[in-house]
Amino acid sequence: MTHLPEGTSELITRALAEDIGSGDVTANATVPESLTAQAHIVLKQPGVIFGLDVVEEVFRQTGASDLDRTVVEGHWHDSVPRDVMLVNGPARAILAGERVALNFLGHLSGIATLTARYVDAVGGTGARILDTRKTLPGLRALEKQAVSWGGGMNHRFGLYDAVLIKENHIALAGGVREAVEACRRQSPGLHVEVEAETLDQVAEGIEAGADRILLDNMDVEHLKRAVDLRESGGPGTELEASGGMNLLNVREVAETGVDFISIGALTHSAPQLDVSLLLDPAP
Repeated sequence: MTHLPEGTSELITRALAEDIGSGDVTANATVPESLTAQAHIVLKQPGVIFGLDVVEEVFRQTGASDLDRTVVEGHWHDSVPRDVMLVNGPARAILAGERVALNFLGHLSGIATLTARYVDAVGGTGARILDTRKTLPGLRALEKQAVSWGGGMNHRFGLYDAVLIKENHIALAGGVREAVEACRRQSPGLHVEVEAETLDQVAEGIEAGADRILLDNMDVEHLKRAVDLRESGGPGTELEASGGMNLLNVREVAETGVDFISIGALTHSAPQLDVSLLLDPAP
């Protein structure tokens, strides 16, 4: 079991209101109010299932709260099709929650699955896969949970919980060192990261005492040279590669010796995992 992030129940309530509106006119016309049924939520393609807590909350809100999980979240499942959850209750309640439940489950499982593919691609290199803030508004906490359950790590959640000094911050502060020192004074307990587009900026960030340098859109040769700079001048400084990552090049990037690889596509471009709901009338 996972823990639903704060505000998820309200998010689900809004999603259901958006879908159901004044009522399910099709189900109300064709399904007797007293009819009960069992539904099978089915995984139809290999991947990592994540989001069953959300599915349970969806059906709890529609009135079908008798649920039974049949798989473990966070594990890769190759054998498909397979049931992932059984839902028992009023047929109208199941139908009312079907689309919202599958939308959440397919989206979150898609993120977990894509993350798992990247984690597998860099296996054994020591590099860790990070997400970014490129998330759908209102879904960040759930999407970052999905990354974690796919084997990735969460980067900062927002502008409030870690420092990331970018080009505009450096220009307005008067330089890398000035920006780092200002952030240390303002938020002494926070992790400080500096974005660098050149090797000179990498050296500046190391000399300024940044905890991590984000190596923005550097090719493999520049990444290797950044690692060399770190090893000679600031062995305690973490290095994060970012920009232009895909499943074909991520291992080569990981083998340069960087500590982290951040990938916006984990959340902004993950394809939905194919899941469906099959409903059988109860005997």
